[in-house]
Amino acid sequence: MNDEICPCGSEKNYSECCEPIIKKTALAANPEALMRSRYSAYAKGEVFWLRDSLEESQRKDFDEKGARQWSSAQWLGLSIVKSETDEEKNTGRVEFIAKYKQSGVVREHHEISEFVRKNKKWHLTEGRMIRPEPVRKEQTVGRNDPCPCGSGKKYKKCCGM
Repeated sequence: MNDEICPCGSEKNYSECCEPIIKKTALAANPEALMRSRYSAYAKGEVFWLRDSLEESQRKDFDEKGARQWSSAQWLGLSIVKSETDEEKNTGRVEFIAKYKQSGVVREHHEISEFVRKNKKWHLTEGRMIRPEPVRKEQTVGRNDPCPCGSGKKYKKCCGM
């Protein structure tokens, strides 16, 4: 048995958390559990699970080489931002942030993933990356705003010329 802590952040042992889902000895109870198992699969290099946990129509586009390459990153943690399940429609959505270190740079992957349940099994159908808001460091000044230099003139008639 594997007594190490699961990479997904549940604080459970890997053997009691994501490993049974990845090894297909247990089903993911909900979309969040499947998402956590996919994160753990990246952290553990279990690339086959990344393919097998996709909805069947999505598997043809699976890039095993790319998944293996990304899996080689140092995975630093998973944060679930929001998790929703619609039991009647057999659908779910999980927003998450996965931290990882690659080529010495710490990065965050922020995504909203969509899930569907077919034959009692949850599958990933789509993932949409959330791009971070750009950080603007300089102050913007409109053409007709007072000039920031303090002259009392409009920006367009002063420093904006």
